[in-house]
Amino acid sequence: MANVIVVGTQWGDEGKGKLVDILTEFAHVIVRFQGGSNAGHTVVIGENKFIFHQLPSGILHDHKTCVIGSGVVVDPPTLVEEIGEVKSNGFFKSNDALLISEEAHIVMPYHKRIDVAREKKLGSHKIGTTGRGIGPAYEDKMSRRGIRMIDLLDEDVLRDKLEINLEEKNFYLTNYLHDEGFSFQDIYDQYRALAEKIGCHVANTSFLINQMIEQGKDVLFEGAQGTLLDVDHGTYPFVTSSNTLAGSACVGSGVGPLKINRIMGVTKAYTTRVGAGPFPTELDDDMGDHLRNKGGEYGATTGRPRRCGWFDAVVVKHSSRLNGLTDLAITKLDVLAGLKKIKICTAYKYKGKTIKEFPSNLRMQQECQPIYEEVNGWGEDISMVKDVNDLPLNAQRYIKLIEQLVGVEVCMISLGNERSQTMMFSNPFHRAQ
Repeated sequence: MANVIVVGTQWGDEGKGKLVDILTEFAHVIVRFQGGSNAGHTVVIGENKFIFHQLPSGILHDHKTCVIGSGVVVDPPTLVEEIGEVKSNGFFKSNDALLISEEAHIVMPYHKRIDVAREKKLGSHKIGTTGRGIGPAYEDKMSRRGIRMIDLLDEDVLRDKLEINLEEKNFYLTNYLHDEGFSFQDIYDQYRALAEKIGCHVANTSFLINQMIEQGKDVLFEGAQGTLLDVDHGTYPFVTSSNTLAGSACVGSGVGPLKINRIMGVTKAYTTRVGAGPFPTELDDDMGDHLRNKGGEYGATTGRPRRCGWFDAVVVKHSSRLNGLTDLAITKLDVLAGLKKIKICTAYKYKGKTIKEFPSNLRMQQECQPIYEEVNGWGEDISMVKDVNDLPLNAQRYIKLIEQLVGVEVCMISLGNERSQTMMFSNPFHRAQ
Protein backbone atom coordinates (compact mmCIF):
# COMPACT_ATOMS: atom_id res chain seq x y z
CA MET A 1 0.00 0.00 0.00
CA ALA A 2 1.28 3.46 -0.93
CA ASN A 3 -0.31 6.89 -0.85
CA VAL A 4 1.31 9.69 -2.86
CA ILE A 5 0.55 13.42 -3.08
CA VAL A 6 1.40 15.46 -6.20
CA VAL A 7 1.62 19.25 -5.84
CA GLY A 8 2.89 22.19 -7.87
CA THR A 9 5.99 23.99 -6.57
CA GLN A 10 5.69 27.29 -8.45
CA TRP A 11 2.64 29.39 -9.44
CA GLY A 12 0.73 26.52 -11.02
CA ASP A 13 0.74 25.29 -14.63
CA GLU A 14 3.74 23.06 -13.91
CA GLY A 15 2.38 20.10 -15.88
CA LYS A 16 0.92 18.16 -12.95
CA GLY A 17 -1.95 16.80 -15.04
CA LYS A 18 0.32 14.82 -17.35
CA LEU A 19 2.37 13.35 -14.51
CA VAL A 20 -0.73 12.47 -12.52
CA ASP A 21 -2.03 10.72 -15.63
CA ILE A 22 1.18 8.67 -15.80
CA LEU A 23 1.23 7.85 -12.08
CA THR A 24 -2.43 6.83 -12.23
CA GLU A 25 -1.25 3.53 -13.73
CA PHE A 26 0.15 2.63 -10.31
CA ALA A 27 -2.83 3.81 -8.23
CA HIS A 28 -6.29 2.46 -7.58
CA VAL A 29 -7.80 5.74 -6.39
CA ILE A 30 -7.16 9.31 -7.61
CA VAL A 31 -8.32 12.17 -5.39
CA ARG A 32 -8.64 15.85 -6.29
CA PHE A 33 -8.51 17.62 -2.92
CA GLN A 34 -8.80 21.41 -3.42
CA GLY A 35 -9.49 24.25 -5.83
CA GLY A 36 -12.27 24.76 -8.33
CA SER A 37 -12.99 24.70 -12.04
CA ASN A 38 -10.00 26.95 -12.79
CA ALA A 39 -7.48 24.10 -12.50
CA GLY A 40 -6.99 23.44 -16.21
CA HIS A 41 -4.91 20.24 -16.09
CA THR A 42 -3.95 19.22 -19.64
CA VAL A 43 -3.44 15.60 -20.73
CA VAL A 44 -2.55 14.60 -24.31
CA ILE A 45 -3.25 11.05 -25.51
CA GLY A 46 -2.39 10.54 -29.17
CA GLU A 47 -4.50 13.00 -31.16
CA ASN A 48 -6.77 13.73 -28.20
CA LYS A 49 -6.16 16.67 -25.88
CA PHE A 50 -8.14 16.85 -22.64
CA ILE A 51 -8.30 19.84 -20.32
CA PHE A 52 -9.64 18.86 -16.90
CA HIS A 53 -11.11 21.63 -14.79
CA GLN A 54 -12.64 19.48 -12.04
CA LEU A 55 -12.38 15.81 -12.94
CA PRO A 56 -9.25 14.07 -11.66
CA SER A 57 -6.91 13.27 -14.57
CA GLY A 58 -7.21 9.57 -13.76
CA ILE A 59 -10.68 9.47 -15.31
CA LEU A 60 -9.02 8.52 -18.61
CA HIS A 61 -7.99 5.15 -17.16
CA ASP A 62 -10.25 2.11 -16.84
CA HIS A 63 -10.86 0.41 -13.51
CA LYS A 64 -9.86 3.44 -11.41
CA THR A 65 -11.87 5.29 -8.77
CA CYS A 66 -11.72 9.08 -9.11
CA VAL A 67 -12.76 11.28 -6.20
CA ILE A 68 -13.60 14.98 -5.95
CA GLY A 69 -12.91 15.66 -2.28
CA SER A 70 -14.56 17.95 0.23
CA GLY A 71 -11.86 20.60 -0.22
CA VAL A 72 -12.97 21.26 -3.81
CA VAL A 73 -15.65 23.80 -4.71
CA VAL A 74 -17.71 22.12 -7.42
CA ASP A 75 -19.24 23.95 -10.38
CA PRO A 76 -22.09 21.58 -11.39
CA PRO A 77 -22.87 22.99 -14.88
CA THR A 78 -19.25 22.80 -16.04
CA LEU A 79 -18.79 19.42 -14.34
CA VAL A 80 -21.73 17.97 -16.28
CA GLU A 81 -20.27 19.43 -19.47
CA GLU A 82 -16.83 17.97 -18.69
CA ILE A 83 -18.28 14.55 -17.94
CA GLY A 84 -20.17 14.61 -21.24
CA GLU A 85 -17.05 15.52 -23.21
CA VAL A 86 -14.96 12.75 -21.66
CA LYS A 87 -17.71 10.16 -22.19
CA SER A 88 -18.20 11.22 -25.81
CA ASN A 89 -14.53 10.39 -26.44
CA GLY A 90 -14.95 6.84 -25.18
CA PHE A 91 -13.70 7.29 -21.62
CA PHE A 92 -15.45 7.26 -18.21
CA LYS A 93 -17.54 4.22 -19.17
CA SER A 94 -18.99 3.56 -15.71
CA ASN A 95 -20.62 6.04 -13.32
CA ASP A 96 -18.93 4.13 -10.50
CA ALA A 97 -15.60 5.62 -11.66
CA LEU A 98 -16.42 9.00 -10.07
CA LEU A 99 -17.26 9.91 -6.49
CA ILE A 100 -18.04 13.44 -5.30
CA SER A 101 -17.82 14.31 -1.62
CA GLU A 102 -21.21 15.11 -0.11
CA GLU A 103 -19.36 17.76 1.93
CA ALA A 104 -17.93 19.60 -1.10
CA HIS A 105 -19.28 23.12 -1.53
CA ILE A 106 -20.93 24.36 -4.71
CA VAL A 107 -20.12 27.33 -6.93
CA MET A 108 -23.40 29.13 -7.60
CA PRO A 109 -24.20 31.54 -10.46
CA TYR A 110 -24.05 34.54 -8.12
CA HIS A 111 -20.50 33.60 -7.13
CA LYS A 112 -19.37 33.95 -10.75
CA ARG A 113 -21.14 37.25 -11.27
CA ILE A 114 -19.71 38.67 -8.07
CA ASP A 115 -16.22 37.49 -9.06
CA VAL A 116 -16.33 39.25 -12.43
CA ALA A 117 -18.02 42.41 -11.12
CA ARG A 118 -15.48 42.79 -8.29
CA GLU A 119 -12.55 42.57 -10.66
CA LYS A 120 -14.17 45.16 -12.89
CA LYS A 121 -14.73 47.49 -9.93
CA LEU A 122 -11.13 47.07 -8.73
CA GLY A 123 -9.77 48.17 -12.11
CA SER A 124 -5.98 48.41 -12.02
CA HIS A 125 -5.94 46.87 -8.51
CA LYS A 126 -7.61 43.65 -9.61
CA ILE A 127 -6.20 40.30 -8.47
CA GLY A 128 -6.45 38.59 -11.87
CA THR A 129 -8.97 35.85 -11.07
CA THR A 130 -10.41 33.56 -13.74
CA GLY A 131 -13.89 34.89 -12.99
CA ARG A 132 -15.22 31.41 -12.25
CA GLY A 133 -16.58 32.20 -8.80
CA ILE A 134 -14.00 30.18 -6.89
CA GLY A 135 -13.10 32.87 -4.34
CA PRO A 136 -16.69 33.91 -3.55
CA ALA A 137 -17.65 30.23 -3.12
CA TYR A 138 -14.87 29.71 -0.58
CA GLU A 139 -15.95 32.92 1.16
CA ASP A 140 -19.43 31.49 1.66
CA LYS A 141 -17.90 28.25 2.89
CA MET A 142 -15.87 30.04 5.55
CA SER A 143 -18.74 32.32 6.56
CA ARG A 144 -20.94 29.22 6.94
CA ARG A 145 -23.35 30.26 4.19
CA GLY A 146 -22.23 27.71 1.63
CA ILE A 147 -24.41 25.23 -0.20
CA ARG A 148 -22.92 21.72 -0.24
CA MET A 149 -23.42 18.75 -2.54
CA ILE A 150 -25.53 17.05 0.14
CA ASP A 151 -27.77 20.14 0.18
CA LEU A 152 -28.19 19.96 -3.58
CA LEU A 153 -29.86 16.57 -3.21
CA ASP A 154 -32.41 17.83 -0.66
CA GLU A 155 -34.92 20.13 -2.36
CA ASP A 156 -36.13 21.66 0.93
CA VAL A 157 -32.64 22.44 2.23
CA LEU A 158 -31.62 23.83 -1.16
CA ARG A 159 -34.70 26.06 -1.25
CA ASP A 160 -34.12 27.43 2.26
CA LYS A 161 -30.41 28.13 1.76
CA LEU A 162 -30.85 29.62 -1.68
CA GLU A 163 -33.60 32.00 -0.53
CA ILE A 164 -31.43 33.30 2.33
CA ASN A 165 -28.32 33.64 0.16
CA LEU A 166 -30.06 35.36 -2.73
CA GLU A 167 -31.48 38.07 -0.50
CA GLU A 168 -27.94 39.07 0.47
CA LYS A 169 -26.24 38.43 -2.90
CA ASN A 170 -28.83 40.35 -4.93
CA PHE A 171 -28.53 43.33 -2.61
CA TYR A 172 -24.75 43.25 -2.88
CA LEU A 173 -24.79 42.83 -6.66
CA THR A 174 -27.29 45.58 -7.40
CA ASN A 175 -26.43 48.17 -4.74
CA TYR A 176 -22.65 47.89 -4.46
CA LEU A 177 -21.39 46.23 -7.64
CA HIS A 178 -24.11 47.82 -9.81
CA ASP A 179 -24.82 44.58 -11.62
CA GLU A 180 -27.92 42.44 -12.14
CA GLY A 181 -29.41 40.16 -9.51
CA PHE A 182 -30.86 36.66 -9.93
CA SER A 183 -34.25 35.02 -9.97
CA PHE A 184 -34.69 32.43 -7.23
CA GLN A 185 -36.78 30.13 -9.39
CA ASP A 186 -34.33 30.14 -12.30
CA ILE A 187 -31.41 29.02 -10.12
CA TYR A 188 -33.50 26.57 -8.10
CA ASP A 189 -34.87 24.81 -11.19
CA GLN A 190 -31.46 24.72 -12.86
CA TYR A 191 -29.67 23.21 -9.87
CA ARG A 192 -32.40 20.69 -9.09
CA ALA A 193 -32.03 19.47 -12.68
CA LEU A 194 -28.25 19.28 -12.21
CA ALA A 195 -28.78 17.25 -9.03
CA GLU A 196 -30.56 14.63 -11.13
CA LYS A 197 -27.51 14.35 -13.39
CA ILE A 198 -24.70 14.16 -10.83
CA GLY A 199 -26.50 12.93 -7.70
CA CYS A 200 -25.48 9.33 -8.42
CA HIS A 201 -21.84 10.30 -7.78
CA VAL A 202 -22.35 11.97 -4.38
CA ALA A 203 -21.09 9.93 -1.42
CA ASN A 204 -19.28 9.95 1.94
CA THR A 205 -15.90 9.97 0.22
CA SER A 206 -13.79 10.28 3.37
CA PHE A 207 -15.20 7.00 4.62
CA LEU A 208 -14.78 5.30 1.26
CA ILE A 209 -11.19 6.49 0.69
CA ASN A 210 -10.12 5.32 4.13
CA GLN A 211 -11.89 2.04 3.58
CA MET A 212 -10.01 1.49 0.33
CA ILE A 213 -6.70 2.35 2.04
CA GLU A 214 -7.46 -0.26 4.70
CA GLN A 215 -8.05 -2.73 1.89
CA GLY A 216 -4.50 -2.09 0.68
CA LYS A 217 -5.33 0.07 -2.31
CA ASP A 218 -2.90 2.77 -3.51
CA VAL A 219 -4.13 6.37 -3.54
CA LEU A 220 -2.86 9.30 -5.61
CA PHE A 221 -3.78 12.77 -4.31
CA GLU A 222 -3.88 15.40 -7.05
CA GLY A 223 -3.38 19.08 -6.20
CA ALA A 224 -4.40 22.09 -8.26
CA GLN A 225 -2.53 25.38 -8.79
CA GLY A 226 0.90 25.74 -7.13
CA THR A 227 2.53 26.37 -3.76
CA LEU A 228 3.11 30.10 -4.36
CA LEU A 229 -0.65 30.47 -4.89
CA ASP A 230 -1.48 29.02 -1.47
CA VAL A 231 -3.81 31.37 0.41
CA ASP A 232 -1.64 31.19 3.56
CA HIS A 233 1.90 30.74 2.25
CA GLY A 234 1.79 32.19 -1.26
CA THR A 235 2.29 35.69 -2.66
CA TYR A 236 -0.78 37.02 -0.86
CA PRO A 237 -3.10 38.62 -1.96
CA PHE A 238 -2.14 37.44 -5.46
CA VAL A 239 -3.06 33.86 -4.64
CA THR A 240 -5.89 31.39 -5.12
CA SER A 241 -8.64 30.91 -2.53
CA SER A 242 -7.60 27.54 -1.12
CA ASN A 243 -4.61 25.82 0.45
CA THR A 244 -2.57 24.27 -2.34
CA LEU A 245 0.03 22.59 -0.11
CA ALA A 246 0.41 18.86 0.46
CA GLY A 247 -1.10 19.21 3.92
CA SER A 248 -4.35 20.21 2.27
CA ALA A 249 -4.62 16.73 0.77
CA CYS A 250 -5.48 15.37 4.19
CA VAL A 251 -7.97 18.11 5.03
CA GLY A 252 -9.58 18.13 1.58
CA SER A 253 -10.04 14.37 1.42
CA GLY A 254 -10.62 13.36 5.04
CA VAL A 255 -7.52 11.16 5.31
CA GLY A 256 -5.11 11.36 8.25
CA PRO A 257 -1.51 12.54 7.64
CA LEU A 258 0.07 9.33 8.92
CA LYS A 259 -1.39 7.54 5.90
CA ILE A 260 0.68 9.60 3.45
CA ASN A 261 3.91 8.00 2.22
CA ARG A 262 5.46 10.23 -0.47
CA ILE A 263 5.03 13.83 -1.64
CA MET A 264 6.11 14.67 -5.18
CA GLY A 265 6.56 18.27 -6.23
CA VAL A 266 6.33 19.28 -9.89
CA THR A 267 8.37 22.14 -11.33
CA LYS A 268 9.04 23.50 -14.78
CA ALA A 269 12.63 23.76 -15.95
CA TYR A 270 11.95 27.50 -15.95
CA THR A 271 9.24 29.56 -14.22
CA THR A 272 5.83 30.91 -15.24
CA ARG A 273 2.88 32.60 -13.61
CA VAL A 274 -0.52 33.82 -14.79
CA GLY A 275 -2.13 37.03 -13.58
CA ALA A 276 -0.80 39.78 -11.36
CA GLY A 277 1.64 39.48 -8.47
CA PRO A 278 5.37 39.28 -7.67
CA PHE A 279 7.64 37.29 -9.99
CA PRO A 280 11.34 37.87 -9.21
CA THR A 281 12.81 36.08 -12.24
CA GLU A 282 10.33 37.36 -14.83
CA LEU A 283 11.81 38.08 -18.26
CA ASP A 284 10.00 40.95 -19.91
CA ASP A 285 12.14 40.70 -23.05
CA ASP A 286 12.85 38.55 -26.10
CA MET A 287 13.95 35.61 -23.93
CA GLY A 288 10.64 35.70 -22.07
CA ASP A 289 8.83 35.71 -25.41
CA HIS A 290 10.96 32.80 -26.60
CA LEU A 291 10.08 30.67 -23.57
CA ARG A 292 6.39 31.55 -23.90
CA ASN A 293 6.18 30.72 -27.59
CA LYS A 294 8.30 27.57 -27.54
CA GLY A 295 6.69 26.31 -24.33
CA GLY A 296 3.14 27.10 -25.46
CA GLU A 297 2.66 29.14 -22.31
CA TYR A 298 -0.99 30.07 -22.52
CA GLY A 299 -3.54 29.26 -19.84
CA ALA A 300 -5.44 25.99 -20.37
CA THR A 301 -8.56 27.52 -18.82
CA THR A 302 -8.37 31.17 -19.84
CA GLY A 303 -5.98 31.24 -22.81
CA ARG A 304 -4.12 34.08 -21.09
CA PRO A 305 -0.40 34.34 -21.97
CA ARG A 306 1.78 33.30 -19.05
CA ARG A 307 4.57 35.46 -17.73
CA CYS A 308 7.88 33.62 -18.15
CA GLY A 309 11.26 33.68 -16.45
CA TRP A 310 14.30 31.66 -15.44
CA PHE A 311 14.13 28.83 -12.91
CA ASP A 312 13.88 30.19 -9.36
CA ALA A 313 15.54 27.82 -6.90
CA VAL A 314 14.56 30.06 -3.97
CA VAL A 315 10.88 29.53 -4.79
CA VAL A 316 11.15 25.77 -5.29
CA LYS A 317 13.25 25.27 -2.15
CA HIS A 318 10.62 27.29 -0.27
CA SER A 319 7.98 24.95 -1.70
CA SER A 320 10.00 21.90 -0.72
CA ARG A 321 10.01 23.00 2.92
CA LEU A 322 6.32 23.90 3.00
CA ASN A 323 5.23 20.62 1.41
CA GLY A 324 7.82 18.27 2.87
CA LEU A 325 8.78 17.04 -0.60
CA THR A 326 10.31 13.60 -0.93
CA ASP A 327 10.51 13.63 -4.75
CA LEU A 328 10.79 16.21 -7.53
CA ALA A 329 9.62 16.06 -11.15
CA ILE A 330 10.87 18.49 -13.81
CA THR A 331 8.71 19.32 -16.83
CA LYS A 332 9.38 21.13 -20.12
CA LEU A 333 13.13 20.58 -20.02
CA ASP A 334 12.92 20.31 -23.82
CA VAL A 335 11.92 24.00 -24.06
CA LEU A 336 15.43 25.04 -22.99
CA ALA A 337 17.08 23.17 -25.89
CA GLY A 338 18.92 25.49 -28.27
CA LEU A 339 19.93 28.07 -25.67
CA LYS A 340 23.67 28.70 -25.39
CA LYS A 341 23.40 29.98 -21.84
CA ILE A 342 20.79 29.28 -19.16
CA LYS A 343 20.39 31.20 -15.92
CA ILE A 344 19.15 29.84 -12.62
CA CYS A 345 18.25 32.03 -9.64
CA THR A 346 20.07 30.93 -6.47
CA ALA A 347 19.26 33.87 -4.15
CA TYR A 348 17.85 37.42 -4.09
CA LYS A 349 19.38 40.82 -3.51
CA TYR A 350 17.27 43.24 -1.44
CA LYS A 351 18.58 46.64 -0.35
CA GLY A 352 22.16 45.43 -0.54
CA LYS A 353 21.53 42.21 1.38
CA THR A 354 21.53 38.66 0.04
CA ILE A 355 18.33 36.71 0.79
CA LYS A 356 18.16 32.94 0.38
CA GLU A 357 14.64 32.41 1.75
CA PHE A 358 11.49 33.53 -0.02
CA PRO A 359 10.12 36.56 1.91
CA SER A 360 6.51 36.94 3.09
CA ASN A 361 6.51 40.72 2.72
CA LEU A 362 4.78 41.65 -0.54
CA ARG A 363 6.95 44.71 -1.14
CA MET A 364 10.11 42.66 -0.65
CA GLN A 365 8.80 40.05 -3.09
CA GLN A 366 8.21 42.79 -5.66
CA GLU A 367 11.56 44.53 -5.14
CA CYS A 368 13.90 41.55 -4.76
CA GLN A 369 16.44 41.20 -7.58
CA PRO A 370 17.47 37.68 -8.60
CA ILE A 371 21.07 36.54 -8.17
CA TYR A 372 21.84 34.23 -11.08
CA GLU A 373 24.23 31.40 -11.74
CA GLU A 374 24.81 31.01 -15.47
CA VAL A 375 25.36 27.57 -16.96
CA ASN A 376 26.01 26.25 -20.45
CA GLY A 377 23.00 25.13 -22.46
CA TRP A 378 22.70 22.46 -25.15
CA GLY A 379 21.81 22.64 -28.82
CA GLU A 380 20.28 19.21 -29.37
CA ASP A 381 16.54 18.52 -29.49
CA ILE A 382 15.87 16.24 -26.52
CA SER A 383 12.11 15.76 -26.93
CA MET A 384 12.43 12.10 -28.01
CA VAL A 385 15.20 11.01 -25.62
CA LYS A 386 14.20 7.91 -23.65
CA ASP A 387 17.13 7.46 -21.26
CA VAL A 388 18.67 10.07 -18.97
CA ASN A 389 22.15 8.92 -19.97
CA ASP A 390 21.35 9.90 -23.57
CA LEU A 391 20.63 13.50 -22.59
CA PRO A 392 23.31 16.04 -23.50
CA LEU A 393 25.85 16.35 -20.71
CA ASN A 394 24.84 19.95 -19.99
CA ALA A 395 21.19 18.92 -19.64
CA GLN A 396 22.22 16.26 -17.12
CA ARG A 397 24.27 18.87 -15.24
CA TYR A 398 21.27 21.21 -15.19
CA ILE A 399 19.12 18.51 -13.57
CA LYS A 400 21.81 17.82 -10.98
CA LEU A 401 22.14 21.53 -10.20
CA ILE A 402 18.40 21.79 -9.52
CA GLU A 403 18.65 18.76 -7.22
CA GLN A 404 21.51 20.36 -5.30
CA LEU A 405 19.85 23.76 -4.95
CA VAL A 406 16.43 22.42 -3.94
CA GLY A 407 17.71 19.50 -1.87
CA VAL A 408 15.30 16.94 -3.35
CA GLU A 409 16.05 14.05 -5.69
CA VAL A 410 14.52 14.21 -9.17
CA CYS A 411 12.36 11.19 -9.95
CA MET A 412 10.75 12.16 -13.29
CA ILE A 413 11.57 14.31 -16.32
CA SER A 414 9.01 15.43 -18.92
CA LEU A 415 10.19 16.35 -22.41
CA GLY A 416 6.88 17.04 -24.18
CA ASN A 417 3.11 16.67 -24.02
CA GLU A 418 2.87 12.98 -24.88
CA ARG A 419 2.84 10.26 -22.22
CA SER A 420 5.80 8.64 -24.01
CA GLN A 421 7.89 11.81 -23.63
CA THR A 422 8.56 11.11 -19.96
CA MET A 423 11.45 9.50 -18.11
CA MET A 424 10.87 8.01 -14.69
CA PHE A 425 14.05 7.39 -12.70
CA SER A 426 12.26 6.19 -9.57
CA ASN A 427 8.57 5.57 -8.98
CA PRO A 428 7.18 7.33 -5.86
CA PHE A 429 4.70 4.47 -5.41
CA HIS A 430 7.46 1.87 -5.44
CA ARG A 431 9.70 3.93 -3.15
CA ALA A 432 6.88 4.15 -0.61
CA GLN A 433 6.58 0.39 -0.28
